Amino acid sequence: MDPGKAHNQSSFFHKVDVPDHAHYIVALFVFVIGALGITGNALVMFAFYSNKKLRNLPNFFIMNLAVSDFLMAFTQSPIFFINCLYKEWVFGEMGCKMYAFCGALFGITSMINLLAISVDRYLVITKPLQSVKRSSKRRTALAILMVWLYSLAWSLAPLVGWSSYIPEGLMTSCTWDYVTYSLSNRSYTMMLCCFVFFIPLGIIFYCYLFMFLAIRKTSREVERLGTQVRKSTLIKQKSIKSEWKLAKIAFVVIVVYVLSWSPYASVTLISWAGHADILSPYSKCVPAIIAKASAIYNPIIYAIIHNKYRMTLAERFPCLRFLSPTTRKDCTSSITDSSYRDSIISRQSYSIEDSLYFSFL
Repeated sequence: MDPGKAHNQSSFFHKVDVPDHAHYIVALFVFVIGALGITGNALVMFAFYSNKKLRNLPNFFIMNLAVSDFLMAFTQSPIFFINCLYKEWVFGEMGCKMYAFCGALFGITSMINLLAISVDRYLVITKPLQSVKRSSKRRTALAILMVWLYSLAWSLAPLVGWSSYIPEGLMTSCTWDYVTYSLSNRSYTMMLCCFVFFIPLGIIFYCYLFMFLAIRKTSREVERLGTQVRKSTLIKQKSIKSEWKLAKIAFVVIVVYVLSWSPYASVTLISWAGHADILSPYSKCVPAIIAKASAIYNPIIYAIIHNKYRMTLAERFPCLRFLSPTTRKDCTSSITDSSYRDSIISRQSYSIEDSLYFSFL
């Protein structure tokens, strides 16, 4: 073997001088993340496949999110876990590139899919009539395809020369090269952070802000109409209940999104600014683990708050009967034909309670 090439290989996969127990602790966390991510998202996909009531157009985005999160956990955790046991990267340079490519593809797809869900809910809640006219399987499928193509473009870039994929942290996982201070790496890091994290996050905040405003406006109109109709009390309760549920779900959605990826974004920006030397292997490894853990949050949130999902799993798996929700009357799912105004109110309430349950995260 050429001495220069051998030197590059050894420097590419060099070990990090940390105690062995550090690798084993990381391995434990990675194992738990992988087990929960694979199992949880598999259950989500099964629930949507087996329950026709869950297979509506907005929930296609949720299925796509479950697929990307499942693939994220399936392709990342086992390899990461094995490397932790060996305390170094053992799958070669090509394995490193493929591992990092899959992590980038499925991670970016999950984030952009969350953006698509937010935009979809924004249109349904703020423009219900227009969204009904424009909704179709073809449009939804096209939107999902665009999510994957957008993510694929960013993931392929390091493979064709714009930045590169290298080992990171404790040298047991791989990602794009945000450490090397070069024009190619710095430009890719900045563009990736902007167009995959900061701009989508800004749009998500925009969507939820105007959803809040739309719900507040609807609530005020309902209160004004309440003095003119018999069921004023019921309508008020529905509106207030929907607004409160939206507030809780939106809060969970945004917080989980930010907490999952902010540490990783912060580390990459520190390196981008030329201060990679202050980052220890631990400070690069921990944010990566937190980001990969984003694949486990959505199934947990669904299991806590979405009755149809919980009921489906409880019916199919006896060991999950504890998830079965208590029987209660869903007063927001019925839409009367006697009043055009009540129809619009009920549609918005249903969109908020049912669809936003499946919004995220």
